[in-house]
Amino acid sequence: MLIGLPPRVDADAIFTRYFLPLVPAEQRNDLARSRTVDANPGRNGSILDHLDDAANRFVHNAPTLFGANLVLDRSDASVHRLSTALTRARRDTWASQGPAGTPDSLLFNAVVHGAAYVGACIVDGHAGVWGVRRPLWESVVTLRSPAGEADLAVFHWWLKSLSDEILQQPSGATLADRYRAHVEVPCAAPESLPVLVEGERALPRLERPTYDRFHKYLRAHLPEVKYVGAHFPSAERFAAFAFRWMDFHIVGGGRNVVLAGASRDGLHLIWLGRSGFEKSAFVSGDAVPEPIVRIEGPRIMAMIWERGQVRVRDMLWWGP
Repeated sequence: MLIGLPPRVDADAIFTRYFLPLVPAEQRNDLARSRTVDANPGRNGSILDHLDDAANRFVHNAPTLFGANLVLDRSDASVHRLSTALTRARRDTWASQGPAGTPDSLLFNAVVHGAAYVGACIVDGHAGVWGVRRPLWESVVTLRSPAGEADLAVFHWWLKSLSDEILQQPSGATLADRYRAHVEVPCAAPESLPVLVEGERALPRLERPTYDRFHKYLRAHLPEVKYVGAHFPSAERFAAFAFRWMDFHIVGGGRNVVLAGASRDGLHLIWLGRSGFEKSAFVSGDAVPEPIVRIEGPRIMAMIWERGQVRVRDMLWWGP
């Protein structure tokens, strides 16, 4: 536990203790505005150079910060390696070095420079554009992709990735998960994926799925799916989900099969491609009413109820 923070550390607690004291006084009462106003409308190159320098500093310091060479080459894969190296023990070690709320805090510097590094990966690899904010660590990256345009708050990705919720029990919102969902998936070229299933067909619902019944279903209805991959849930994990039913959706002109399984706690989605398991997503919600999945053009609409209120998760067919 970080000294001075509540027993359960979340992103707000980290921000309040380590960053808020360094926010200019005139901005503390209107943080929302400072996070949206362009602080570099003239595109001053020297300001952008500061962000690039911060990214390079993170690369230089990484062997000391992590005790290993993560090969931070500004690739997408490097963000995944970085995400794996973010542990609770490492966070707490950084937090213990240097006074909190000062520029001498190691946690402060690791997050600021780390956010610049992840932003640089998007700028260099996916033609992202820095949107400068004040303080500089609040800068966002504007990304245009086939999915649309979005301002990516990479600094806040870092804060959330260091929360106890993620470090103790990852639930689909690690740094790598956010990078995949907001950068890699929107920028993917799904038309280049190999076709798994030829032709359209009606696929029946599998009631009360077990691991054995699931594989029998594939042999009967989707014989093209010969291998679910090394990372598909094990028989024990599959049983633990306690699926009530599972639907199968052929998407992307047969490039993926999306499994939609209803459990007691919500809706599990699993993507299968030519090489088997590719990715998964979970939408928490009530068991009743039943969740609904609809395929609408290039999008998957997952509708589920939580405490009586309907929630809709909108995803592209090639992944969350």
